[in-house]
Amino acid sequence: MKKIFLLTGVLLSITACSNKAEMTNIIQGKVDREEIAVVGKIAGRIEKILVQEGDYVKKGDTLAILNIPEVEAKRAQAQGAVKSAEAQYDMSVHGATKNQLQQLNAKKSALTEQYQFAKKSLQRLEVMVKDSLIPQQQYDEVFAKYQGAKAQLTAVDAEIADVKNGVRIEQQIMALGQQDRALGALQEVEIAENERYIIAPQDMQVDLITLKLGELALPGYTLFKGTLKETTFFRFTIAESQLKNYQIGNEISVNAPYLNKEIKGKIQNIKQIGVYANIATAYPDYDVQDPLYEMIVRPANIADANEILSKSMVTIKK
Repeated sequence: MKKIFLLTGVLLSITACSNKAEMTNIIQGKVDREEIAVVGKIAGRIEKILVQEGDYVKKGDTLAILNIPEVEAKRAQAQGAVKSAEAQYDMSVHGATKNQLQQLNAKKSALTEQYQFAKKSLQRLEVMVKDSLIPQQQYDEVFAKYQGAKAQLTAVDAEIADVKNGVRIEQQIMALGQQDRALGALQEVEIAENERYIIAPQDMQVDLITLKLGELALPGYTLFKGTLKETTFFRFTIAESQLKNYQIGNEISVNAPYLNKEIKGKIQNIKQIGVYANIATAYPDYDVQDPLYEMIVRPANIADANEILSKSMVTIKK
């Protein structure tokens, strides 16, 4: 039994040494992708959620639908304002109606009779006042009535001309402006109606859904978080003493251990980092005094990296 235990201990020791040797010959890194947040523009309650976490959606796909009852009320108000403004503009362009014109013509006929009567009366009194048969005061009163009838007739002629030719151009412009304003309010409601639908802005994988059915989504609140598969890259933490082995633009082989897959890539960027939280290597083996750098590697063929999970481990040889 002691021989068996001794043999087992030797095998474990050899395995540990072998694993340690392998770890010292590689540099670990992480798979990263650009992230995207989808937010709502107007407040509303979640009525439907059409995707699940992990789904891959295309640009323009509907992710969720909001319930916004205030939109319908504003739509009714805007439609009423549009009808009123259109009627005002039409009336300013076309002038009075047929009935209104008939009323004005009847008014003119009555004023014409008054004017003719006042004119005849004045003509009769002119001779009499010259012969001193009537006092001057009586003549002046009839003359005033004549002038008043004449002024009223002139006014109604001008009113008839206005309704036949339409109102002043300034009033037409004002009515048109009111109509445009009402149409703008209706368009605003239609835009708000479209904002009920939460749309995917890009091709993305849904990683997180922040709200549930019935919960209130406020303007600017993140409703969905996702990653863009076509932006996959690999991030490694390199000590300054190791930089001589890596140059921007060099091709490099990246291994995804859990898939047992090797991917060709190119070193895109190397920059210094100073925050420990940004270190991608799980078990760094560098000197504490050795400055650290972040190395970004982009896959040569992005399709080769689409199936790799975000934040999973990848390695490169030293």
